[in-house]
Amino acid sequence: MSVLQFPADRRLAEVKRCAARLNNLHGGEADQFWRAEMLRFVAILKAAGAVEEEVRQQAELFLQAVQVELQLMAVAGQATSLGR
Repeated sequence: MSVLQFPADRRLAEVKRCAARLNNLHGGEADQFWRAEMLRFVAILKAAGAVEEEVRQQAELFLQAVQVELQLMAVAGQATSLGR
């Protein structure tokens, strides 16, 4: 029996936390942070009983959600700088 996971892209607090952190990191620091987050994410899903395909799918959803949040942050930053 497989376990249904709460969709990773709907974990808004985690998505926003990661995006905010990545927004302030660059280069190797950003890569290191993201790798650590993904290792933690995968470990949590596997511990909950998720199969490999589900882990991969949820990781992709999470990555996409973080990327969208980073884009929203960039647009908001541009809007703020234009309003000055």
